[in-house]
Amino acid sequence: MKLYYDLHTHSCLSPCADDDMTPPHIVGMGYLNGLGLMALTDHNSCANCAPFLAACERYRMAGLPGMDLTTAEEIHLLCLFSCLQDALVFDDTLSSHRMQLKNKPEIFGKQLICDDDGHILREEENLLIYATDLMLEDALDLVHAHNGIAYPAHIDREANGIEAILGTIPPQIPFPAMELHDGEKEAAYREKYPHTAALPYLVCSDAHTLGELREINKHVEIPDDTPYENVARLFFEKIKKGWIV
Repeated sequence: MKLYYDLHTHSCLSPCADDDMTPPHIVGMGYLNGLGLMALTDHNSCANCAPFLAACERYRMAGLPGMDLTTAEEIHLLCLFSCLQDALVFDDTLSSHRMQLKNKPEIFGKQLICDDDGHILREEENLLIYATDLMLEDALDLVHAHNGIAYPAHIDREANGIEAILGTIPPQIPFPAMELHDGEKEAAYREKYPHTAALPYLVCSDAHTLGELREINKHVEIPDDTPYENVARLFFEKIKKGWIV
């Protein structure tokens, strides 16, 4: 069975995302686009992951809670967790590593926290898009300590991509995967960085608007008899072990 996915999406909690990117809208659009697995990865916060997973359950969409973490080097690190509890505990731990600067919605955009139906509960007051104080390897260690996986986001982009910032993809760091925005660049990156050749390359949207959500594109093969309830954990464990996709 082909499982189409998009593991990099931003809700209305991210100030740079549209206000109509509520968790139910995101999952609903993914469902219309033929996706079977999605992850919510807001900037430096998991506060909308609970309503996202609730929406996934309503649509019978496999879902993973996550975060787009900005390291001290300004690298975007895609973090995924197999369950909501791990994500929320990680989020609580990370709060002490975020800059405590107030958001200015009129400049940066609103940071909206939703309930399960997509109604606005409140706004996050501290700006989420600044870098944390965690260096790359320290951020990885913290994710692993909370049972998560983490890998570089949109390595093919100049803004906040690991290659653009460090000039390379360090071979000594055991990433479980790489993420591309443009899937046509996969062969070139595998050739340029042989130490990543055996890793999964995940092609995701980094959507900040409903129109940017990835339509059917990249997929993985999973057993036809995989129960819906097991799909997200199966994918998570396979990526953790270095599954080629």
